[in-house]
Amino acid sequence: MADGYNGVLGAFPYAFRSSRSLLFKSYVLVSAAAVGLVSLFVLMGVVVLVGNTAAVQGGSLTLSRAFYIVVGLLVVLPAVAPTLVVARRHRRGIESRDEYEAALAVAGFLFLLSLYLGLVASMPETFVLDGETVTRPAPSGVFAPVVALLYAIPPALSWVVPLVGALLIGAVHRLFG
Repeated sequence: MADGYNGVLGAFPYAFRSSRSLLFKSYVLVSAAAVGLVSLFVLMGVVVLVGNTAAVQGGSLTLSRAFYIVVGLLVVLPAVAPTLVVARRHRRGIESRDEYEAALAVAGFLFLLSLYLGLVASMPETFVLDGETVTRPAPSGVFAPVVALLYAIPPALSWVVPLVGALLIGAVHRLFG
């Protein structure tokens, strides 16, 4: 297809070429790298899980394997959404304002940041690493108040942080689109 793109992978170069916003173009590049990295981690996690549980039959293990994939999709979909939306709009000839694309890029970058912040929030107070009990580091430095706030979130609710980032992308699309 000369005037469009073929699937998700083709949307990235298409959105990069079609956009006039340098901020959005940078988001396309960063999100492609982040999505590739997350996909690699999910794939490696599934391979390790299958390798560790290959001798066990079905049941809850099949569910946990599927859970890895579902979590991976829930991380990847909001990260690729801004690129897919902009590529679709350009392909259909809908003029995107530069502010819309820049706002989507900012929301996308905030979502990627929220993934990291969600990981910080999910860190338990103590954990075992290589047979040794480790205590998470105390908040310090310029971002100590932010880290303390993230530590205050129960690890079981740490998924709320990336959810807020994903909802922000949807809100920006509604407000600016």
